[in-house]
Amino acid sequence: MAFLPEPETFKRIADGSSTGVAAAVARGVLAGLSLPYGLVVALRNGGYDSGTLPSHAAPIPVVSIGNLTLGGTGKTPLVAWVVRLLRERGLRTAIVSRGYAARPGERSDEAAELLTLIPQTAHVVDRDRVAGVRTAAAAAGAEVAVLDDGFQHRRLRRDLDIVAVDATDPFGCGHLFPRGLLREPIRGIGRAGAVVLTRASSVAADRRREIRAALTAAAGGRLTAAWMEAEHRPIALRSADGSRQPLDDLAGRRIAAFAGIGNPAAFRATLQSLGAELASFAGFPDHHAYTESDLDRVAGGLPAGVRLVVTTLKDLVKIGRPRLGGVPLVALEIALTPLAGGEALEQAVAAAVDSLGRGRS
Repeated sequence: MAFLPEPETFKRIADGSSTGVAAAVARGVLAGLSLPYGLVVALRNGGYDSGTLPSHAAPIPVVSIGNLTLGGTGKTPLVAWVVRLLRERGLRTAIVSRGYAARPGERSDEAAELLTLIPQTAHVVDRDRVAGVRTAAAAAGAEVAVLDDGFQHRRLRRDLDIVAVDATDPFGCGHLFPRGLLREPIRGIGRAGAVVLTRASSVAADRRREIRAALTAAAGGRLTAAWMEAEHRPIALRSADGSRQPLDDLAGRRIAAFAGIGNPAAFRATLQSLGAELASFAGFPDHHAYTESDLDRVAGGLPAGVRLVVTTLKDLVKIGRPRLGGVPLVALEIALTPLAGGEALEQAVAAAVDSLGRGRS
């Protein structure tokens, strides 16, 4: 939304870390704007809960992966993990997404990133997700559809709802958008069939238990979803040509970094945890469409002595350059790794697609 401040400034306002009169006034204005948004969300969810708003069945099993908050939960590595799991079971799988922020005729950020992570997987882009799943079944021959960012898309029935919750900011600053980052009230977690606590290794075990307890309370004490805790583990530095470098290349190295993602602070923290000397960091809005002037500005602002520029894979697939300002440009490639509850999620996915053996009603 055009009236919102830059991402990191907005986050500091929303979570209360930005103090002073101006920040307090901004929070008041944003709180007022969240009221009509919340009313629309409540009416819509109420319509689906009561059956007043119709939902449509799909010809194949649908596994939806989404979140309660806006961006930054590490959903894309989770999508890749689930798709690989289904493919290991011998199932032809297609990803169905809306194609958010994609230009006409181009792939969305997530579609381009997923093509890199899991090549040879069909990806159907359609704002009408019901039509998209039907296309995946009829045209792509998919036996299972994985719905990317589908938790709030209730018009399409699904066999399993997986919700990603970021351990570093599980409750979206505690407020509905635009006062906070919540797409809907936290009690919506009660609709989930599985919950994945992402970036779980970034917080202590006690905090993980607190988050689970809070989500259970928000669901009215009836959070029966399968629970998995996972970390987003860096595995390599990846160049635009697909070549890889070891992570050790970051240790003690003076680098610059930039990102256009929902949670740039988590990306920055990951780089620092790998021993990089972060000379500069530039944040852009989530799904940012980079222009030549954007890239020239980053290149022109590189501090002296920087020998590597690092971004996210989501950003690199859009930029497609091997260098920036004469300096090598690489992406930090991330993979999701279960820490606990991996078997529970695998069983939930297996149960969801078991309708393949029983036949679809």
